[in-house]
Amino acid sequence: MPNQSRPKVKKSRALGIALTPKAVKYFETRPYPPGEHGRGRKQNSDYKVRLLEKQRLRAQYDISERQMARAYDRARKAEGKTGEALVIELERRLDALVLRSGIARTIYQARQMVVHGHIEVNGRKVDKPSFRVRPDDVVMVRERSRDKHPFQVAREGGYALDGETPRYLQVNLLALAFRLDRDPNRKEIPVICDEQLVVEYYAR
Repeated sequence: MPNQSRPKVKKSRALGIALTPKAVKYFETRPYPPGEHGRGRKQNSDYKVRLLEKQRLRAQYDISERQMARAYDRARKAEGKTGEALVIELERRLDALVLRSGIARTIYQARQMVVHGHIEVNGRKVDKPSFRVRPDDVVMVRERSRDKHPFQVAREGGYALDGETPRYLQVNLLALAFRLDRDPNRKEIPVICDEQLVVEYYAR
């Protein structure tokens, strides 16, 4: 499991992206990295730029370095551009799609829902956040979990207010369910990343 000891807001400021809704308002008042020298002028090497981009992508999916490297290896073998294939590979993770569907508010909450056994795929409980959802798979909250407070909030649209549901998902929040209609296109995936820099980092 990734190390979550670092506060999410501080991590967000270090990476230059809001990882949680709470971090968004902090960016408005402190749009610079944390720490004593956060506002200082820094020299960025090519390596550092690529490393930062890789860390930003990792953070948005909250995955370990090993998980990231494995996803990159699979993306290298896919057709088309490796960078786009990498992001699509990560987007098909179960926890990522639970977040996109509006059932969870953050990737951290989505992961917790999966790990605690609240989610099923095609009628079978799945407790691995890294489970790769395939087109036509139906994902839903298990019957025994639907009365819990987070899912009541989700059913009322409380977590789906920030943006539109991606076109590759068919979502029914009242039923706390969604279906992956097809593989996502990179342009549709709401992730902030220059994936080519990530490819260059791993190809160095």
